Amino acid sequence: MTPQSSSSRRRPLRTRHVATAGVAVLAAALSACSGGSGSSGADKAAEKPKISVNLSGQQAKAGGPVEVKLADGKLKNVTVADAKGAKLPGKLSANGTSWTSERKAAPGTAYQVEATTDEGGSAKHSFRTAKPDKVNKVTLAPGKNTTVGIAQPLSITFDNPVRNKAEVEKHLKVTTSNNTEGSWGWIKNYDGKDRVDWRPKEYWKSGTKVKLDARLNGIDSGGDDWFVRDYATNFTIGKSQVVKVNLDSKTATLIRDGKTLKSLPMSAGTPGGDKASWGGTSVLMSKEGTINMRSETVGLGDAYDKMVDYSMRLTWSGMYAHAAPWNASYFGNTNHSSGCVGMSDGDAGWLYGQAQIGDPFEVTGSGSKGVPDPGNGYGEWNISWSDWQAKSALK
Repeated sequence: MTPQSSSSRRRPLRTRHVATAGVAVLAAALSACSGGSGSSGADKAAEKPKISVNLSGQQAKAGGPVEVKLADGKLKNVTVADAKGAKLPGKLSANGTSWTSERKAAPGTAYQVEATTDEGGSAKHSFRTAKPDKVNKVTLAPGKNTTVGIAQPLSITFDNPVRNKAEVEKHLKVTTSNNTEGSWGWIKNYDGKDRVDWRPKEYWKSGTKVKLDARLNGIDSGGDDWFVRDYATNFTIGKSQVVKVNLDSKTATLIRDGKTLKSLPMSAGTPGGDKASWGGTSVLMSKEGTINMRSETVGLGDAYDKMVDYSMRLTWSGMYAHAAPWNASYFGNTNHSSGCVGMSDGDAGWLYGQAQIGDPFEVTGSGSKGVPDPGNGYGEWNISWSDWQAKSALK
């Protein structure tokens, strides 16, 4: 026989890639040294144990965990990160043969998988998830690093409908500094959009620190309508104060820490029709200063068109507390406004300076038109605690 050259006898090893049922199989790139007879760790490394990843290609399915499996031996470490370096946390199985991410793969995202074995092997794998047909975004209230009153709920309004409410709610984590009891509740915002609020069982305690971690990246809100990022906010509860509006005595009284600071004469909405004020509890949503108020925007025809000072919004439907000098003859004796709580310039200015976003305005007495819907501002305080809990998708 013609002797073969040494170069022809040493054929290079080739790595094979096998794909079955959408699973990418990788041969670990390993190096080894020969060191006599017998089976050693280096010999096992030379066997190139195969690592499989459940997602592959450029159109991988989003919305599920990333799974990495080892056919033989044990995994030592697995890292799955996107192009920005953000990692998906995960856990090894008890026997060390598999790893599963705790977070779901987000749509339209490129991922790099790196895995090492106990024997010193290593492998890399990359894939990209398919882009979403639609993206859902949210609006959070209150904003980051704000201080708010004792009735302010944590509120999330969604751009698009949420059909998977339970799945979304599972990924919303609220942390408080004093273990405040509370619950999520799903409602319709005044504009018809889906909204979920986290309300304490009772008013917040002053000084409470609240944090929201909305881990929505990779969650399908329903109908292939995806979240493509996480959201977060944090806020602190400020002074414990309540504004009590009494429709019978025609007064608005600011109470702080259980003590009355000042009782102001006012004139609320005219009883008996659309111009009546809302009763129950509303929450100060915003302090808007001087604004133009026009009656046609709230369905009252051409009754008024005024520039109004010290405007404090209580509902989306247009109920405010504000200065109303044109109504001075009615303060303290007659409810004769178009639904708002009107005061003198001096009294409205004083209250405007003292009030906090999130303060409750508790309206009692006769002549109101009932209580506002939960989504008409923050009207959830007009619902019993048990009924509010029932609005959670997880109850």
